[in-house]
Amino acid sequence: MIIIEVKERTEILINELLEVWKNSVKATHLFLSNEEIENIKKYVPQALNKIAHLVVAKNDDNMPIAFMGIENQKLEMLFIKNSKRGKGLGRQLLNYGIENYNVNELTVNEQNPNAKGFYEYMGFRTYKRTELDEQGNPYPILYMRLER
Repeated sequence: MIIIEVKERTEILINELLEVWKNSVKATHLFLSNEEIENIKKYVPQALNKIAHLVVAKNDDNMPIAFMGIENQKLEMLFIKNSKRGKGLGRQLLNYGIENYNVNELTVNEQNPNAKGFYEYMGFRTYKRTELDEQGNPYPILYMRLER
């Protein structure tokens, strides 16, 4: 497995990452309906193309299995293919972001307790909570900062 920052964001890569995203979201965002996932999916390519730093983990076959997006020291996205979860990949990616981009802040859906627990394990603590997500939907968001 290799971790690389993507410089050239081809349509093929974006589509591969979109599949990782959908696979991950279906496994971890159980509070979302299939219709909501499909609606959100429409905006993912734009987010992948606009994020300042797109870091991808690829397997030995050069296929993406996880990715994260970082903007201004904030982890904006971290998605791992479901079959690769629980194997230390999230920890590797997040540590890469902390070491290379000084990641010290993130947001997480409160209704995704595994992600919240993972970020707490990695040293992040909640400093703020909102009842609605950034789109105004009733999905509480936790704002977390890295405590060293």
